[in-house]
Amino acid sequence: MATNTDVLIIGAGPAGMTAGLYAARAGAKVIVLEKETPGGQIVFSPKVDNYPALPHVSGSDFAENLQNQLEESGAELRYEEAQKIERREKSWKVWTDAEEYEASSVIIAAGTMHRRLGLAEEEELTGAGVSYCAVCDGPFYHGQDVAVVGGGDTALQDALFLSGICRTVTLIHRREEFRGEKVLQDQVREKKNIILKMNCVPEAFLSEDGTLTGLTIRRKTDGAQENLTVSAVFVAVGSDPQTEAFSALLGADGAAYLPAGEDGATHLPGLFVAGDCRVKGLRQLATAIGDGACAGMAAARYAEGQK
Repeated sequence: MATNTDVLIIGAGPAGMTAGLYAARAGAKVIVLEKETPGGQIVFSPKVDNYPALPHVSGSDFAENLQNQLEESGAELRYEEAQKIERREKSWKVWTDAEEYEASSVIIAAGTMHRRLGLAEEEELTGAGVSYCAVCDGPFYHGQDVAVVGGGDTALQDALFLSGICRTVTLIHRREEFRGEKVLQDQVREKKNIILKMNCVPEAFLSEDGTLTGLTIRRKTDGAQENLTVSAVFVAVGSDPQTEAFSALLGADGAAYLPAGEDGATHLPGLFVAGDCRVKGLRQLATAIGDGACAGMAAARYAEGQK
């Protein structure tokens, strides 16, 4: 027998938890589903400097505080993975890996997942020298030489964080210029132990007995290769939306981001989208929180109208 609720939220990142908070405060019965760790990718940010009025807060602290606030509001957080969703006459049916749910309205806030490099042995070496979370794994490489791959805000933040722990940090970027914020670029260039490898791409992981020992990179300008001896490679090359179970339903764009209005409403009644998985121009903590607030209120109003 399906569990009934007013608002069901898929994903407990900043957008999903904010949506749950707002919907619960509006009087709706709310269940939030999360397949991994509440907070999403913000958990991996060592310091969030661009969220208004909360400078220098760590991503993990921000997520923990938001989770506490969510649960204090009366919303229920469950650790399950949504696998299928269908429209019923006046409600939505959602199947997870553990249970069935029936909800008046559903908010998809599934977020994104770290993108892989696609090199041989990447999966085998994950946890044995290859990492996607500098905050989580960086302390294991204290005083050692490491590399970061990427050129956006996350890669720059990772390099800065690791520079305070590791002996050297080699930052590898495929372009001549970084894509991240200028203030972060300036900070990176000021660090004496961050070595820049621009116009370079990773070619292969080097390993011995199942443990990473280095990385081969190729310079794009002339094809020259170089072997770097590093204890760890931190990959920060972007993210992909986790919308495979919902994209056909909503006609997602080529990158599988889901179309929805500024209030999160889709063309299907009672179905909303919030956060980084929504089609929009800027994906930041501030926009995820805004998405969640708008979608949470809209979903709660819709559910109330169905009673």
